[in-house]
Amino acid sequence: PLLVLTKSDLASADELLETYRTLGIRYVVTRRDELASGYAADLVREYLEGRVTAFVGHSGVGKTTLVNALVPDDRRRITGLVNAVTGRGRHTTTSALALPLEKAEGWVIDTPGIRSFGLHHVDPSRVILAFPDLVPGTEGCPRACSHDEPDCALDAWVAEGHADPARLYSLRRLLATRERREGD
Repeated sequence: PLLVLTKSDLASADELLETYRTLGIRYVVTRRDELASGYAADLVREYLEGRVTAFVGHSGVGKTTLVNALVPDDRRRITGLVNAVTGRGRHTTTSALALPLEKAEGWVIDTPGIRSFGLHHVDPSRVILAFPDLVPGTEGCPRACSHDEPDCALDAWVAEGHADPARLYSLRRLLATRERREGD
């Protein structure tokens, strides 16, 4: 994965980068003026060389704007503004579109923005697999551990400094969200 943080001229990227620091994910931070000059597109293009890359993110984060900078000959894609009342982006991309990268081998796929994320179809025992940094800490868990119970080995493992407590909090928040949806 490559984390591309857009619009850093509107808010600092530091807090979000700190969230992902322990995972070692590569990242690029961009500003609007860097997109206009082509500098940001050149930075991102280096990571995309020779790959087929899908841009995924919430509505209004700048996916299509970045795709337009990467493939300027295909600027037919319309971009919109973030709604001042809700703070959410407006859907302007309505279907996925694959485009050949300009100045490099590879393709970029612009996708519609994500409004919600659901896990109701995912087996709860598999959610931990999205947290590879926590998986080793589950070795001491009781059979069929929900990872949110008193005997969960993850509490001690995280307390010993093997993983960031925020990651365990994120896992448990996802599992709780999933459980609330099941009970609806």
